[in-house]
Amino acid sequence: MVSAGTPPEAGAAARRLSAPPIRDAATLILLRDVATRPRVLMGQRGTAAAFMPDKFVFPGGALDAQDAQVSLAVGMGAPCARRLRQAPRPESPAPEPDALAAAAIRELWEEAGLILGMPGRWSGPVPPGWRSFAATGHRPSAAGMRFVFRAITPPGRSRRFDARFFLADASMLAGDPDDFSRATDELSHLQWIPLADARNFDLPFITEVVLAEVAARLPDLSPPETVPFFNNSDERSLFERLGGRSPLG
Repeated sequence: MVSAGTPPEAGAAARRLSAPPIRDAATLILLRDVATRPRVLMGQRGTAAAFMPDKFVFPGGALDAQDAQVSLAVGMGAPCARRLRQAPRPESPAPEPDALAAAAIRELWEEAGLILGMPGRWSGPVPPGWRSFAATGHRPSAAGMRFVFRAITPPGRSRRFDARFFLADASMLAGDPDDFSRATDELSHLQWIPLADARNFDLPFITEVVLAEVAARLPDLSPPETVPFFNNSDERSLFERLGGRSPLG
């Protein structure tokens, strides 16, 4: 407990010690009909969810240790990989770019039943969390995935994530983009929402910010020169940019 006479520095340190750990995470923003009437894949989190209940979100979730054991058919491109390695948190080593891409692909498979991958056989043992994906006859692929946004959940939340947002065109999917029959029940009301209508849904604040950033760049899906970064790793809330001529390098 922090008393009224505790110095501000000590109080901040105590809050950091009691706060939930920041977990690395990856999210996938899938777009279709980019050149005509862009639509984005979203689903609704459950009412009982511990994090962002009832909100409409992109498929995504926490990085799993098994994701680092997966060999991608095509790895993350060099510009995006450099951005992903920037600004590591002092208390945690930066995840490998391909592991983050794999996490986003796995979450898409689990939450929407969609395959971002290429036909191919796996060499060596398949991690348990990837067996259902491998059974489809595909290997995960980061071809066409672009790193476009990063945000750390502010202090005071029950769960905190260092989320990297990836953008991809639905044309990279293997199979029918409207077939959600293999999805788990983690997200309900899965649908392709017209980008112009997305703000009519109950969205988290950061999702609104990301959608605005994406909409401003369309129809360009190339890697951005700089990546917006909402850095809420401590008591301060900073807006930074990764890459380009920013101070972050």
